[in-house]
Amino acid sequence: MGVDYAELHDPNAEYTMRDLSAETMNVTRERGGGRDVEITDVQTTMVDGNFPWTLVRIYTDAGIVGTGEAYWGAGAPELIERMTPFLRGENPLDVDRLTEHLTQKMSGEGSIGGVTVTAVSGIEVALHDLAGKILDLPAYQLMGGKYRDEVRVYCDCHTEEEADPIACAEEAERVVEELGYDALKFDLDVPSGHEKDRANRHLREPEIDHKVSIVEAVTDAVGSRADVAFDCHWSFSGGSAKRLAKALEPYDVWWLEDPVPPENHDVQREVTQSTTTPIAAGENVYRKHGQRRLIENQAVDIIAPDMPKVGGMRETAKIADKADMYYMPVAMHNVSSPVATVASAHVGAAIPNALAVEYHSYELGWWADLVEEPVIRDGYIEIPEEPGLGVTLDLDAVAAHMVEGEELFDEE
Repeated sequence: MGVDYAELHDPNAEYTMRDLSAETMNVTRERGGGRDVEITDVQTTMVDGNFPWTLVRIYTDAGIVGTGEAYWGAGAPELIERMTPFLRGENPLDVDRLTEHLTQKMSGEGSIGGVTVTAVSGIEVALHDLAGKILDLPAYQLMGGKYRDEVRVYCDCHTEEEADPIACAEEAERVVEELGYDALKFDLDVPSGHEKDRANRHLREPEIDHKVSIVEAVTDAVGSRADVAFDCHWSFSGGSAKRLAKALEPYDVWWLEDPVPPENHDVQREVTQSTTTPIAAGENVYRKHGQRRLIENQAVDIIAPDMPKVGGMRETAKIADKADMYYMPVAMHNVSSPVATVASAHVGAAIPNALAVEYHSYELGWWADLVEEPVIRDGYIEIPEEPGLGVTLDLDAVAAHMVEGEELFDEE
């Protein structure tokens, strides 16, 4: 390049720092070869599944397109549109830098939590798909390689009579025998008929007895054929959560999820340390900073981030790394389409402490149609070896299930 770096300290030097930066960039581009790619556009489309899934596509001047997904919820497409000018002209291989750049640029919209983080997450997932395609590597390889060839899936189960222990047990039996899952989850924040005032979060003894009856029926039905977790959706007071967790100790509960509201980690810690029933939480906490106290204070036995909500693939891996320092497993919450589900599986392959990834759409007959490749087989996701995420959107299926008023992506 012909630049003497010592001259930078010479006020009479021929080169300025601006000149040096420009020349360095030119050399980088020359050496980068096929890696010299620029983002040209970002588009979103919302699919009307059992949740409104926000699919994200990033376009480049090389004709390569990356696909991602943001956690469901209003506002993500508008925020992604706001972020698009910050991405145009950037190299999509700079995944970490671009994610941090967007987080900083969107600080006014509240980029430490909420829908802004989920919008950034959707872009980050698409960047991994794009980077993998540019480098001809599967996404897990971009994260350091894999610990496992397949990731376990736990099926979030529902019945028309969710408060009926017998109905829950029968559905558990069906999902294990007919659908092939060896990991399940059922809701426990269901009405028992004994409530006096649900707003105060207090559980009366008849309510606890009813919840125990659901756990007993389901765990007895599946026996050793499947692990079963139970979700409380942040419904109970600290004292009630302790009593419920204590009552469940005789049963083979994989974990009890979100028994108390998510804001107060001190109460979460008290509940967790009061019982031998494993406690999981984390889906309603954002980025590694939000998860930090849950992990460091051992306020959970299992950390449960939602990848397309918490900050993306690398952010989830950073959370998992922190959890691994406390020998804490990771069970990824997931209510996504096949796109983010497979992206979560790539993360699960790349971290040592992955337990499972959630699947929340087993009642939706067309879920698998959104991509061309098979995703879940016999309760597991085999990690794709194709570049990027390894799944291809079926645009006809996307068009058939778009939220009313949405427009389809541009063709590649």
